[in-house]
Amino acid sequence: MSEEKTEVQLLQDKLFMKKKHAASVIDDSEMQAAMDYAEGYKSFLNDNKTEREVAKFFVAEAEKRGFKPFDRKAKYAPGDKVYYLNRKKAVILAVIGKKSVGEGVRLVAAHIDSPRLDLKPNPLYEANEVALFKTHYYGGIKKYQWPTIPLSLHGVIVRRDGTEVEVSLGEKEGEPQFVISDLLPHLGAEQSKRTLGDGIKGEELNVIVGSLPFKSDSGSELVKLNIMKLLNEKYGISEEDFLTAELEMVPAAKVSDIGFDRSLVGGYGHDDRVCAYPEATAIFGLDEIPEHTSVAILTDKEETGSDGNTGLNSSYLRYFIADLAAMEGLADRDVLSKSKCLSADVNAAFDPTFSSPFEPNNASYLNKGIVVTKYTGARGKSGTSDASAEYVGEVTRILNDSNVVWQLGELGAVDAGGGGTVAMYIANMDVDVIDVGVPVLSMHSPFEVISKLDIYMAHKAFTAFLKS
Repeated sequence: MSEEKTEVQLLQDKLFMKKKHAASVIDDSEMQAAMDYAEGYKSFLNDNKTEREVAKFFVAEAEKRGFKPFDRKAKYAPGDKVYYLNRKKAVILAVIGKKSVGEGVRLVAAHIDSPRLDLKPNPLYEANEVALFKTHYYGGIKKYQWPTIPLSLHGVIVRRDGTEVEVSLGEKEGEPQFVISDLLPHLGAEQSKRTLGDGIKGEELNVIVGSLPFKSDSGSELVKLNIMKLLNEKYGISEEDFLTAELEMVPAAKVSDIGFDRSLVGGYGHDDRVCAYPEATAIFGLDEIPEHTSVAILTDKEETGSDGNTGLNSSYLRYFIADLAAMEGLADRDVLSKSKCLSADVNAAFDPTFSSPFEPNNASYLNKGIVVTKYTGARGKSGTSDASAEYVGEVTRILNDSNVVWQLGELGAVDAGGGGTVAMYIANMDVDVIDVGVPVLSMHSPFEVISKLDIYMAHKAFTAFLKS
């Protein structure tokens, strides 16, 4: 027989805020739904490791569900589904709502690029009869994490005749993989004197791609020649074609369940595909025509500052909204100023091993649901938008009404660092916006970790918001 709660306990229950483990507030059927949902996400993450691959995947999925290419000169009716593909690297998905866009639209924005190693424009060289690729890291990485792990090669090559060749090598069983070497401990005394940040330098991120020479008794760079011969046979390219290629080295490790209880998912690219996937499944799964036009943005270049014509610091989203507005004789400002947005980006999960950079009362935790981040930025809230109290209240009411498990969190302690999202670029268009995303452990590493319950709550949250 349970004891009655004391007056203190009752008052604490009433007045204190407690972050609860999601497993403690959902039933068995919803727990199974979360586990099942994670299986689809794992397959998606395994098969799509670059922004081009993710964009191609979501366009194909959209077309299966009746989405049509957006035509700015067309007239659309409630329930119509359209998509816009921006330079094969960013996608906008939209379902036309019952209400005029003059009453605002519902936006959810995630990014589909992740930290990686890009090949330099002239990457291939030979040293001591070993062929290597020179790389330039993309986004914020800890460089020492990238040597001695298997890598795969992805991207596109535009040949001199203008034809395009898609490249994906190192993912399938039996395909060759690639690696960056590191010094053995016996010879690493001088390297060990470096700071951790300089343990591996940018110009040391050189990828081994071969070691057999072309069969000849004379000549120089015979290993490089043999590699170019193999590339020519497979892709029809010469060395000059590297100049017109976008090739990326990414971790080749497969996604896997983590833990005896299989509650977590480990893999490359959770930041920010762990938000992009539930955002897309939310708009794909709208079972009724939404009240407001629903827009899912899957954007590029966030990891390098959102600049460039496929990033949200450009105008492609604004142009899309302007085209929707023009169909009703409105200006884009008439739509944007009444619109609402969730910036769907990850936050750093509290790490019990490395706890010092976190402020526990304002950190996000694995398995405690999707994390609402009022502001990001660094130090004195630099480089961020800061959601108003009214909008935080509106969003959290939507989550509560839909039984979404959620938590509030900042990105680390005040002077410990910080980071940015696409929120400020959308806020700069006079849109109410707040960051809502999944907590990630080991963020920006080659093998990040997330909770299955948290990504399921992200799907529920984005669905509820698009229906609001």
